[in-house]
Amino acid sequence: MSRQIHIGHLTLGGGAPVRVQSMTNTDTMDTRATVEQALRMVEAGCELVRITAPDVKAAENLGRIKEELLKRGCEVPLVADIHFNPKAAEVAATLVEKVRVNPGNYTDRNTGKLEFTEQEYNDELKRIGERMATLIDICKAHHTAMRIGTNHGSLSERIMSRYGNTPEGMAQSAIEFARVCEEQDYHDLVFSMKASNVKVMVDSTRLFVQKMHALGMDYSIHLGVTEAGDGMQGRLKSAAGIGALLLDGIGDTVRVSLTEDPEHEMPIAYDILQAVGARITQPEYIACPSCGRTQYDIQTALREIKEKTKHLVGVKIGVMGCIVNGPGEMADADYGYVGSGHGKITLYKGKEIVKRDIDQKDAVDELVKFIEKDRQ
Repeated sequence: MSRQIHIGHLTLGGGAPVRVQSMTNTDTMDTRATVEQALRMVEAGCELVRITAPDVKAAENLGRIKEELLKRGCEVPLVADIHFNPKAAEVAATLVEKVRVNPGNYTDRNTGKLEFTEQEYNDELKRIGERMATLIDICKAHHTAMRIGTNHGSLSERIMSRYGNTPEGMAQSAIEFARVCEEQDYHDLVFSMKASNVKVMVDSTRLFVQKMHALGMDYSIHLGVTEAGDGMQGRLKSAAGIGALLLDGIGDTVRVSLTEDPEHEMPIAYDILQAVGARITQPEYIACPSCGRTQYDIQTALREIKEKTKHLVGVKIGVMGCIVNGPGEMADADYGYVGSGHGKITLYKGKEIVKRDIDQKDAVDELVKFIEKDRQ
């Protein structure tokens, strides 16, 4: 289990729920547009809102954005996204609850150098620690958390010279920054290994966690397939990468990166968390695809059941075509709706029959009434 840290009022890691976050795509200097988008994201379920801060002026405006959100009754923690500008990070760290830096382009210099001696490599690491010191001191003073986010394709020349553009390089880069922070007694850290390639994202995250644990570290992990795209492809890539790691027991916060309005990302994130049992926020339905044995309209029945039971968070309902395999294959459901003849339905509680051979036109309402009474 990862250590628990606080990001404003929000707990992360250490047994806290897996947190869902997203990022605005507005101009940070447009306070009104950013606030309005952030509110839509929060309404959709976003628990951490990330906002880019490419320069000092944008970093300073994060304070105004936060003030406006508070005036609107929104206390969502904000994350400043920093790439190339250390001064912007230092300003942002005084104003928001978390900053995100990318080791490959934040303080790790790119000078065109292709080879490093062992001494040159270690000297550069020492300089990174010195350049990070001011930001770390500010974060410690303001209780600001930091995400160290390594991205495939943006590794530094120093890392590339030794490891190449590989999962090993990504993991090693993050480990080096973890050591820099630990040497300065700063531990409010989150790490991420992001890639648009699902396999690279999964492999690098597993490798980093393995290295981290071997060193006695227990930091929280942020999961996401970056630049996943839009539509079904973006959703499937995100589900494959995030879901695989959650099933490994890895992951304390997730971001589904879609080329869509950011508020579209939260429902997918919660669906992924629900599917792997990491965070239950809705009912779950076990439903067979049906076959020639099914003698009722199972597709319509499933739609009606989902609509009428969507408020029953955590309840698992089986909707099965027939009694041949239905009762066995929905054995871990709390309640069951199973075809038992032409237009006839039998209702179950667990593995026990509670009512037989109900006409299909009445069966959905009978199921809902039974569940609600049973849960009183």
